[in-house]
Amino acid sequence: MGIFIWAFIIGGVICVIGQIMMDVFKLTPAHTMSTLVVAGAILGGLGLYDSLVKFAGAGASVPISSFGNSLVKGALMEAEQTGIIGVLTGIFEITSSGISAAIIFAFIASLIFKPKG
Repeated sequence: MGIFIWAFIIGGVICVIGQIMMDVFKLTPAHTMSTLVVAGAILGGLGLYDSLVKFAGAGASVPISSFGNSLVKGALMEAEQTGIIGVLTGIFEITSSGISAAIIFAFIASLIFKPKG
């Protein structure tokens, strides 16, 4: 039961940070999203984001900051195996399934639903 509470709290804190960035600092949603991705990448590069995921589960792995962590993790894993070129290829290898799924589901939704414009 405790893991669910921590997932809710940590995920909520990440969302509150994003909302504060938009409301107080008047950042656009795109700037807010980019900042959260970069923050996740920095925390992942420092080895801190995986500890947060172990502690909070989906509360840390579902928000957009986890995407930045995945990018860094993929780049570092491929860099160890193939060298410097792995930094570029690893980013796409580890995140390709999620991006592909988003594109496919968005396409299917566009076929099913019609915009009101």
